[in-house]
Amino acid sequence: MGAIVLGDNRYGKAEIRLLRVTRGAAAHDIRDLTVSVALAGDFAPAHLEGDNSAVLPTDSQKNAVYAFAADGPPGEIEDLGLRLARHFLATSPAARRAQVRIDEHAWTRLDAHAFQAGAGGERRQACAIAEGDAAWVAAGLADLLVLKTAGSEFRGFARDRYTTLEETGDRILATAVTARWRYASAEGHDWAAAHGRARQAMLDAFAGRHSRSLQQTLYEMGRAVLEAVPGVAEIRLSLPNRHHFAMGSDDLFHVDDRPYGLIEGTVRREGAPPGPPLDW
Repeated sequence: MGAIVLGDNRYGKAEIRLLRVTRGAAAHDIRDLTVSVALAGDFAPAHLEGDNSAVLPTDSQKNAVYAFAADGPPGEIEDLGLRLARHFLATSPAARRAQVRIDEHAWTRLDAHAFQAGAGGERRQACAIAEGDAAWVAAGLADLLVLKTAGSEFRGFARDRYTTLEETGDRILATAVTARWRYASAEGHDWAAAHGRARQAMLDAFAGRHSRSLQQTLYEMGRAVLEAVPGVAEIRLSLPNRHHFAMGSDDLFHVDDRPYGLIEGTVRREGAPPGPPLDW
């Protein structure tokens, strides 16, 4: 048997919750964020010898996130993530890479000072990575619930002796989209506008293009984002198939949340510069 060695490792503060209120004269605005920090680098002494001299406490990471958020309106989550990632890389000498992931939770305004949580739990996401002089920015969304009652089929599939599924030329297609895309550069983008175009491109592709499988729909949605947002180098989508089974008629369905088919894939721009994987 070979020697036992330490493999890849990282550490950080996960799911730091914060609500930032901006109190305008006529109305208040809120930003509801969940921030997670991960540092990777030369932390072997902490694992192998219990030597914590290079370990920036995760409590310090949490305090830095709150300090940055308190220093003024956070701006776009992509920019906040970049600022934090560069800060942690600079203040933790043993860190080789700093990753900051931010989820923004949607709220709908009811009046000047009251809000309602966004429908469906959809979250806007961003992930910034700093490593040496380089930086990468990825963005995305999670739990975007979509469904269509026509324009979807599934037939001509492979069969084995356990196959019982019947072919269909017309079915309900429903999924909760998780999409993460990486920008070719970390600067010079209108993050909010790019996010809006990417989201709308996915919705248009889902609704407007006939589906022969959820795999085909995934590719069409990814291609639509690359066409709509030239600054995006690649996009990864995860689409769980929210099955709807007919209950004796074409008008009544049983909704089954598990087990479910899970379709995942990446659509990339040929020749785009490489970057970190979109598995954060």
